[in-house]
Amino acid sequence: MTDDRAIILKADELPDKWYNILPDLPEPLPPPMDPPEGYSRVGDLPNLLIGECLKQEMSTERWIPIPEGIRDLFLAAGRPRPLYRAKKLEEKLGTPAKLFYKSEFYSPTGSHKVNTALAQAYYAKEQGFERLTTETGAGQWGNALAYASSLVGLDCTVFWVRAVYRWKPQRLKFMQMFGADVFASPSTQTEFGKTLYAEDSNHNGSLGIAISEGLEDAKNDPKAVYCLGSVLNHVLLHQSIIGLETMKQMEIAGEYPDTVISCLGGGSNFGGIALPWMGEALTKNKEIQFIAAQSEAAPNLQGEYKDDFADHAEMTPMLKMYTLGHQVTMVPIYGDGLRYHGSSPILSLLRNTGHLDAVAYPADEKYVFEKTREFVQAEGFLPAPESAYSVACAMDEAIKCKENNEKKTILFNISGHGFLDLDGYGEVLGLKPQPERS
Repeated sequence: MTDDRAIILKADELPDKWYNILPDLPEPLPPPMDPPEGYSRVGDLPNLLIGECLKQEMSTERWIPIPEGIRDLFLAAGRPRPLYRAKKLEEKLGTPAKLFYKSEFYSPTGSHKVNTALAQAYYAKEQGFERLTTETGAGQWGNALAYASSLVGLDCTVFWVRAVYRWKPQRLKFMQMFGADVFASPSTQTEFGKTLYAEDSNHNGSLGIAISEGLEDAKNDPKAVYCLGSVLNHVLLHQSIIGLETMKQMEIAGEYPDTVISCLGGGSNFGGIALPWMGEALTKNKEIQFIAAQSEAAPNLQGEYKDDFADHAEMTPMLKMYTLGHQVTMVPIYGDGLRYHGSSPILSLLRNTGHLDAVAYPADEKYVFEKTREFVQAEGFLPAPESAYSVACAMDEAIKCKENNEKKTILFNISGHGFLDLDGYGEVLGLKPQPERS
C-alpha cells in the first residue's frame, strides 16, 4: 500500500550545503549601520554573535558547507522532514489548485527553530562558550535553543515575552526539562529589564525588549554568547535546509510551485522555505509568486523601509529593513512569533524590489483560526498559531483558483505544531467542554 500524499527523503538525501542568497539578490544588501551618536554597534558585533555565525552573516559564497557534526544533529532531530500533498483539503475546498505543505512540526520541540538552534549551539561549543542567552516570543525559539544547548552540553538562559510566558505554562516546563533558565521579560535579571519592570510590573513585553535583555546578559558574562532565532542572514541561511529539501521533494512529485507561502514575523521560517525558490526566480527567471502572511498587530512589511534598531534598547546596529519602529507598542496575539517590529533585511530588500507580496490578517485571529480548524479537520495536523496564518493564506489562494478556474501549485510551510497552544485556539474559537449529563 502506498500513500502518494507524503514525499519522504532518505537520510543520505539530506542537503550537505546551505544556500546563501546574498550573491543572487537583485541589488546589494545594505550593510548594518551605526547610529549618529554613541558607541559603534557595528564594531561591537564580534562581542554579540558567535564567530562562525558572524562570518556566515557576511559571506558572499552561494553555498556554505554544513559540517558533519551539524548534519549528524539534523539527522538525530528527524531531518529530512516529509512534504505532504493536501489532497483532503483540496477536496474540501473544491479547488483545482494543488496544495503542498512542509511538515516542520516533526521536530523534537515541534518547530523549524531547531534548524538554526543546533547550528548555533554547535558553533558556540566549538568557540568555547559555556552558556547561551536569547529571547523568545511564541516560545518555540527558546524551546529549540534549550534543546540544542542540552544536546551539546551548554547552559541556556531565555528571556520570554511576558504576555506569552503567562499563558504557556507547559511550554515553560518544556524549556525547563532541557535545563534552561527562563525569565518573563521585562525581567529583573538585567538593568534594562529592571527599568521597564519598575515602570510596570505587568508589562506585556515584546521581542524587541527580550532581545535587549538577552544581549545585555551575554555582554556581562565572558563565558556567554547571544543567539537569535530570526531576522539575520545566518539564521535564514541555516533555515534554507527547509527549502532545499522541498526542492528535491517537489521534483520527486513532478511539480513546481506557482506560489510559495509562509507566515512572517522576523522572517526565519518564511526565508527557510522561500529563499531557495527565490534564488530560482532570480537566477533562472522562474515565475513564482511569494506571499508573506502577517498579522495586523505587527504588519512590519507594510511599515517604512529604513535603517532601524533590531531591539528596544538600541544595542544592535541599525539594519535597513521594513519596520514599524523599534519601540512601537503592539497588542498581544496568540501567534506571538509574528509580533515583531521589523522584518529580515534580506526579505525587506526583496519586498522593496517587488519580489515579495504580503497580506495581513485581523489581530483578533478568528479568521485565521477558523481556516486552521478547517485544515485540521481535513488533514489531521494541528499547526502552531503562527502557521495558522500560512494555512489561511494558502487556503485563500486556493479559493481564488477555484473562483478563477486556475490550476496552480501552491507550496506552504507549517513551521510548528500547536499542541501547546490549544488554550489560545480555544479562547478565540470559543471551544468549551460539553455540558455534563446525569
